[in-house]
Amino acid sequence: MSSEVSSSKWADLAPRVLSAIAMAAIAIAAIWIGGTAYVALIVVVIGLCMWEFARLLQPTPTALPIVMGLAAAGGTFLSSFGSINAPGVIMSPQIAALFIAPVMGAVLANQHRLLFFAYGLLIMLAGLGFLSMGPGPALVWFILIIIISDVAGYFAGRVIGGKKFWPRVSPKKTWSGTIAGWIGALVLGVIGMVLGYFNVFEALLFPFIAFAGQMGDIAQSAIKRMVGVKDSSNLIPGHGGVLDRFDAMIGAAGALVLLTGVGSLIFAG
Repeated sequence: MSSEVSSSKWADLAPRVLSAIAMAAIAIAAIWIGGTAYVALIVVVIGLCMWEFARLLQPTPTALPIVMGLAAAGGTFLSSFGSINAPGVIMSPQIAALFIAPVMGAVLANQHRLLFFAYGLLIMLAGLGFLSMGPGPALVWFILIIIISDVAGYFAGRVIGGKKFWPRVSPKKTWSGTIAGWIGALVLGVIGMVLGYFNVFEALLFPFIAFAGQMGDIAQSAIKRMVGVKDSSNLIPGHGGVLDRFDAMIGAAGALVLLTGVGSLIFAG
């Protein structure tokens, strides 16, 4: 009996590892090709994430998820012509385009209007973050933070166990796994600092990025629990939807864009 429990405890290890490898492979290919191919990849991913998110909140047959997905893809494409570090970017048409899909959801949805806007905007900010980071080394380090945090949290949660982080929303997440994710991200930041890629302040930001990723995962879990579904869609056989695979990255990338945007305003002033 104990061997059966032990094996079931690690039953999801293979798909999680394969998913991490697949995401890494896609990122490496996109960075290697660069240019239009990379932008197209981000546009498609953000469009699909927005479509899945809208379907979760508006499950009845309606064109709203499709329209929001297309608006998100279009807004992400327009934002690729700007930079979040450019002077006056907060008032630029590129940034304004990011609000189209979230506002559309807030206005046209039958329910959860505030959530439509808030999480929809987070998805759009994440798209801007992906475009601003890549293709380049910054995106590679960002993905490594998410992967290291997830892997460290996975093993610590199952080996150490202990008190649950937020049992009502995410029953499997433990405090030991959550903290292990922060430690893993910090170790990665220190390695990057030793190699000369980051200064001390930048290395110390790694755990905060990992935490934002964890919150992105929990936020999406909370949304799925609220509407009573297991996966955001079935686009990826055996693994759910695109949003299920990118929820942590969306939380971390969105938070990174907000930090960068606020920082640019402070230093510009």
